[in-house]
Amino acid sequence: MIVLGIETTCDETSAAVVTDGPRLLSQIVLSQAAEHGPFGGVVPELASRSHVRELTAVIERTLRDASVSPADLSAIAVASRPGLIGALLVGVTTAKALAWAWEKPLIAVHHLEAHLEAPTLSYDGVAAEKLEPPYLGVILSGGHTDLYHVEAEHRTRIGATRDDAVGEAFDKVASILGLGYPGGPAVEKCALEGDPKAVPLPRTLLAPDSLDFSFSGLKTSILYKWRGQDAKGRGPIATAPAPADICASFQATVADILIEKLRRALDRTGLDTVVFGGGVTANQALRTRLSSGLDGRARLVFPRPEFSTDNGAMIAACGLRMFAEGKTATLDLEPDSTP
Repeated sequence: MIVLGIETTCDETSAAVVTDGPRLLSQIVLSQAAEHGPFGGVVPELASRSHVRELTAVIERTLRDASVSPADLSAIAVASRPGLIGALLVGVTTAKALAWAWEKPLIAVHHLEAHLEAPTLSYDGVAAEKLEPPYLGVILSGGHTDLYHVEAEHRTRIGATRDDAVGEAFDKVASILGLGYPGGPAVEKCALEGDPKAVPLPRTLLAPDSLDFSFSGLKTSILYKWRGQDAKGRGPIATAPAPADICASFQATVADILIEKLRRALDRTGLDTVVFGGGVTANQALRTRLSSGLDGRARLVFPRPEFSTDNGAMIAACGLRMFAEGKTATLDLEPDSTP
């Protein structure tokens, strides 16, 4: 089987071709970071317009790079939820048009479910992880911080953010410190020169048994520290810490919060495997801290960095599995922005 995957949920325009394995034959990912950078975050209208402008050419190049024609395809998979509604509409409409014109089955893929499929991808002789449910699925991205109990036939969300996603927190911290956009790589780079114990920050864990997350208070604390203010925003009363120390301390705090929540989730579910997905998992310092903090508790599976951020390969891989299971969509498919 050969599946074309289309990803336009936010600010990456991507297409990929995946065959049995799942094995990646080709992929193109166009980032819109330069377009959104001046605004400090994703502008939905600009994202949609960029997808309209680029998607057709991206698909054509992807097929050409894979030496695959439309006739060779078994199905077309598209991320249909969740995401920015205008961006989703571009991808879904394009996929429906191609499915109709090429007479191919259409597969509606849940973007977050696809993130958990990313570690299973192999390419250029690089072996992939073999995953068998049940496992604990963890999505760490710009729009989501979610925990899932993944079983063979369904997944149950057991934890989610109550305010800001972890990736958004990285972006906001970078904005506060003037490090630019996207914030994740900027904060990670800045933190390399900092002391993770230099700046005391709150570890918001909510109720003792809660699996939910909250990062808004952490962002506010960073803002006050940077201004030299106290916990109530009064001041200035002190000299602001160095940006590198703030970034290193912020990353350490995020890691501590995640580790505690994952320990709780493992205790509650009795699972022994944790599968990570989402752009924030590309942060190597965070990966290292999670691995050491959960050492011995479970097997930890991370996607390779190139499959961490939004990409067509994970959509195609998820679509390949769904197609084998007979899960296809009709041409009246509509995008859905909700998780």
